[in-house]
Amino acid sequence: MSSTPPEAPLPMTARRVPPEAVRPGLLSRLRAASATSETAPDAEGTGVVDLLERSGSVILPIGIAMYALLYLGIQQVYGVFNVSPEQAGIDQATMFGRLVGTLILLVIGGTLVVGTLVAIGWLVNKATLGWAAWLVRAVRRRPWLIASLGALWCGLSYWGFLGYLDLDEGATFVSVVLVATIIGVLAFLVPFRLLRSRPVGRSGVKIVVAAFTGIGLGFALMGRMESDATELATTGRSSILLSMVGFQDQWAIAVDRASGKPLRGGKELLLLGEREGSYALYDCARKETFRISMEATVLRQITLDPDRPEGYRCGAPDSAT
Repeated sequence: MSSTPPEAPLPMTARRVPPEAVRPGLLSRLRAASATSETAPDAEGTGVVDLLERSGSVILPIGIAMYALLYLGIQQVYGVFNVSPEQAGIDQATMFGRLVGTLILLVIGGTLVVGTLVAIGWLVNKATLGWAAWLVRAVRRRPWLIASLGALWCGLSYWGFLGYLDLDEGATFVSVVLVATIIGVLAFLVPFRLLRSRPVGRSGVKIVVAAFTGIGLGFALMGRMESDATELATTGRSSILLSMVGFQDQWAIAVDRASGKPLRGGKELLLLGEREGSYALYDCARKETFRISMEATVLRQITLDPDRPEGYRCGAPDSAT
């Protein structure tokens, strides 16, 4: 009985097999997962920075436009009393501080409005089971629709300028929409659509819309400030808006230092400011502004933000009519 020797095992050669040949696509997925885990904190930081950049690109143009127009509005307010802020002793540093304070108050109020709108949007999205967010994303993917909305909003911002020129008398909702649509289609629709084709252009559209938003709000506030100043010069009653922009509703009775006799019949005078050793006072009863030496005048019964009754008129402090 013959026996055959067992076959010897085949020699194995050490050969390096690339991982891609063993499992195609596995290594790429592992690398992607590793890169994601390693860069997770950086990605979160990038998201925060991106959020700040997006917010800044909207808030900064609005703030700059509103600051410029509020500055012009302060000039118009003092112009109602036939003086300039500099003649009333209001220097640039003081005006800058007052206007920055006004912008801070507007930011506080605007944050409440924006936060409320975001909360309402979130509730609507939850109530519609996500369909509201889907609709917003669908609208954002349509360049012509986004360009039309931006053009309509910029056209609507012109209404503040028209109101400042007193061209909005007798305006109705239909006329406002019609004017905004005409201005938007003629001036903004096609440029916005062309800009939407590139990422840089989309950022430009956002900046332009924010700037025109600030311009529209600024002109609306500017016109309101001038009308409130006119009301103050006529009746002696100030407004909350004038107080917000830093205009001091301060009244006093001027008395001659030498004789002790009250000037202007003892009527209250609006103290506009002081400069170069003299007071700038406004006589509401006679509708005139005059300057008088501080050395020869004593101010008595100084009142800041007096509580005027309804129907109060200058020259008749004891009467409500």
